Amino acid sequence: MVTQYFAACPKGLENLLFNELKALGADDVRETVAGVYFSGDTSLLYKACMWSRLANKILLPLTAFSVSDEQALYQGIYSLAWEEHLDIDGTFKVDFLGTNQSIRNTQFGAVRVKDAIVDRFQKQRGARPSIDKKQPDLIINVRLSKGKVHVSLDLSGQSLHRRGYRQRQGEAPLKENLACAVLLRAQWPMITEQGGFLIDPMCGSGTLLIEGFMMAADIAPGLMRSYQSWGFTQWQQFDKNLWDDVITEAKLRKQVGIKKCIENGFECRGYDRDWRVVNAAESNIERAGFEEWIRVSCKPIEEFIKPTHKPMSTGLLIANPPYGERLGEEKELEPVYQQLGKVLREDFIGWQACIITSNQNLAKKMAIRAQKKYKFWNGTIPAEVLTFSIQPENFFKEIENISSTNSSGKPLNISSKITFDDLSEGSKMVCNRLKKNKKQLSKWLKKESIECYRLYDADMPEYAAAIDIYANNVHVQEYAAPNSVDENKATQRFQDLLDAVTVALDVDSDHLFIKQRRRNKGKQQYEKEKFNNSYGDARAPIAVAEGKASLLVDLWSYLDTGLFLDHRPVRKMIASMAAGKQFLNLFCYTATATVHAVLGDEQSGKSGATSSISVDMSKTYIDWARENYKANNINLERHQLIQQDCLRWLQSCRQGFDVILLDPPSFSNSKRMEDVLDIQRDHAGLIKRCMELLNPEGTLIFSNNLRSFTLDEMALTNYAVKNITEKTLDPDFQRNRKIHHCWLIKNTNQ
Repeated sequence: MVTQYFAACPKGLENLLFNELKALGADDVRETVAGVYFSGDTSLLYKACMWSRLANKILLPLTAFSVSDEQALYQGIYSLAWEEHLDIDGTFKVDFLGTNQSIRNTQFGAVRVKDAIVDRFQKQRGARPSIDKKQPDLIINVRLSKGKVHVSLDLSGQSLHRRGYRQRQGEAPLKENLACAVLLRAQWPMITEQGGFLIDPMCGSGTLLIEGFMMAADIAPGLMRSYQSWGFTQWQQFDKNLWDDVITEAKLRKQVGIKKCIENGFECRGYDRDWRVVNAAESNIERAGFEEWIRVSCKPIEEFIKPTHKPMSTGLLIANPPYGERLGEEKELEPVYQQLGKVLREDFIGWQACIITSNQNLAKKMAIRAQKKYKFWNGTIPAEVLTFSIQPENFFKEIENISSTNSSGKPLNISSKITFDDLSEGSKMVCNRLKKNKKQLSKWLKKESIECYRLYDADMPEYAAAIDIYANNVHVQEYAAPNSVDENKATQRFQDLLDAVTVALDVDSDHLFIKQRRRNKGKQQYEKEKFNNSYGDARAPIAVAEGKASLLVDLWSYLDTGLFLDHRPVRKMIASMAAGKQFLNLFCYTATATVHAVLGDEQSGKSGATSSISVDMSKTYIDWARENYKANNINLERHQLIQQDCLRWLQSCRQGFDVILLDPPSFSNSKRMEDVLDIQRDHAGLIKRCMELLNPEGTLIFSNNLRSFTLDEMALTNYAVKNITEKTLDPDFQRNRKIHHCWLIKNTNQ
């Protein structure tokens, strides 16, 4: 009998899954968001479960009906013939997603579904099945969306990405089905057919290598899963003989595939600088039984070269390197990407390469032109899969972020001698806007004694840049123009903006710092230049004043400067709150907030924090923070600076604090971290751990700059949460209200 099924997958994999299911023999295949509908008989269902390398779940849709309230949900579920699917002595669990005005949380929805099922069994059979949340016989999937409930049976059981071999994982683990998607984007099946090898110089727990070998050897991804892990083996309509046939076929194909790999002398090689994750990879490889074909060893990228034990003329080098969410981390990671590109250019001519990244700036440090780019979602994290053909014609010289040349390689014209009459019409409009903004802010700046502020933030969209004032210095950071904008036109607009800046602000080149984003075109090469070459690369940081603090900024080395101007009100608030308190600053950046906490509030005359701890993983930032402390005569014994992964430090901390600032990046998968940080996904857990460290009358300040961020209020109902975002936006950031979010969080007994 032909039945319709639904295969769920991560966003961005729909087309790959469509092709995979078609190849398995599915009919009526149709893509939708995060999944594919398909039709087939029971044999196809079992094959899809056994062979899909990309799906998370295979669902059997039962019904869909409108729901206005919880009673309608109950009646709709009660009407289904559950006795056709579940034995009276069996167990089940309900996965419920979605809410509406009557069903306000998923737990309540799951309970009403459970009630309807057991009540039907009681009436029909006089007894009822039991609930088992850990290892149920049947999983019932219920999704409430737009007033309609969709009810399905989860026939795959545990998520299909769980193959059964990965018991240990390293840093920034990549799920198995996502690893397969990357390998498919990199054309790995074609490369292995041509006798190519597979190398991962940053292998982590070995997922890409193991999945790559399974594809090369035609090993079904479901072959290692236990009998109990499937969602259909206790289903009333399970056909054991048909399932045994699918298993037998998969085992035969594995034998043939491994024999072919032996004949071709196939192997995979993996390396990683961390011996702990290498041990994890070895454990996973051994559990899979692939140690004869996959070898891993501890080696940093600086020592990585192409293996020489046998000829390897072709193959795929694949890597999921770390990338920095914050720009100081990005600077530290540049040598990793540069070294990777260097080795590819020198040792891997004729190979293919594939890199997973969400940081285009770092990817460019490889100095190899990507052949194709694919959008990629690792959970909620947007990234790209970049594929490369390692051939000399695709090499180019790395591009610097900071430039005094335009996209044609010609020097930008920076002159303080032009007048308003010399400006183009576009420049005149920008010039007038800058003068208007400066006049509007002048009274506020004078009243608050502020010398560092944002003057312009793409107020006129065609002149897209942020212009910040640091005392008598002007910092201009160009926003990348859309690809639809002609390159020459974008260059001219930026030149017009610079002309407007020099006239409106009467600034000369010595005090003008420009950060321009440029496109690479063809084999064009760029040289790094400073606007004022007499300073060289060793120019000292500039000290600027903010309240009682003297803070060091770097206006030329990085895209960020060491001082987030939009957080000025938060720092001022902390200066007042921290008087006589113990202060903790997590993801502290250059510790400017701690400097304010220690110095105290200038206006009220309050003293500062008695002690503080500031934690950040970046050595660059901690060193920078130490210089800020020295500039303000802060005692480094009472006010500690700790270079460590904040997530790891939080778990080991046993000290209490009165005021905590939690201001994490939106996302980070740095190699020095034990796990990926995704602030949308992880913020509730981070907040709860901070609240455990908070003294009874203390306050947690939680902030982040993810524009699409939504606070998980349901997970934080035990605390008093107050959104203070509007109060933390000074006049210079009122036109960009999504630049950050900020909350005060306290214990409810206060």
